[in-house]
Amino acid sequence: MEQIQAFLNPERVDGLIALGTNVIFALLIFIIGSFIAKKAKSFVVNLAKKSPHLDETLFNFLGSILRWVIMALVLIAVLGKFGINTASLAGILAASTVAIGLALQGAMSNMAAGVMLMLFRPYKVGDFVDAAGTFGNVEDITLFTTDMQTFDNQKIIIPNGKIWGEKIINHSHHPIRGVEMKFNVAYDDDIDQARKVIMDVLSNHPHIKADPAPFVEVETLTERAAELVVRPFTDGANYFDVRYSVPEQIMKALGKAGLTTPYPSMRILKD
Repeated sequence: MEQIQAFLNPERVDGLIALGTNVIFALLIFIIGSFIAKKAKSFVVNLAKKSPHLDETLFNFLGSILRWVIMALVLIAVLGKFGINTASLAGILAASTVAIGLALQGAMSNMAAGVMLMLFRPYKVGDFVDAAGTFGNVEDITLFTTDMQTFDNQKIIIPNGKIWGEKIINHSHHPIRGVEMKFNVAYDDDIDQARKVIMDVLSNHPHIKADPAPFVEVETLTERAAELVVRPFTDGANYFDVRYSVPEQIMKALGKAGLTTPYPSMRILKD
């Protein structure tokens, strides 16, 4: 009987009631907090789905960060219900975050650059780009790196921090591209005839467009010849076919027409 009375001591009963109340409130906080965290992540992810200009990978990442931040706050609130000093815990978490950030400074820099690349989208998967001294086809874009395939079939993995801080040339951004090439025509030859020969080659090429019209004009007068700049236009998919096939065709056509294309030379004078 005395043991029962001791167990039913008002102070002990109040303590048990308080503990039970705290457990119930902690469970409610955890359940509601988990629900809010899940909904917050879904909201951020759905923002990307509403616009084709927003990157889903980035918003999935941001949604996950938001979810874990909310869950961290929920954990602190739950621990506070059991009398744990949450102020010191928050300080420890903040200090740990700073320490981890300093240790992963390079990785964080690449991640920040990856976020900027995904937000501003200077290129996308499938584009041909010249970035960080590498030219190739973009295979994948992650938060930390960009994967590219070069023309000699190498896989190049570039940290995003290297790309974001340098000039980026996206060769696939516009659907129609100009292909610039230059030819020398001797002063003794007829420039108008040379222009006609070049235009005939361009008009007979299956991938060169008539609109916009090709550009063929004298750009520079050198010591030995007039330098013509030739700029036909083609679809981006056919850029490299035009770039590497047309110069040879023009050189052969100029030679067949009896026109000469002087090359640079150097005279060595002897005493």
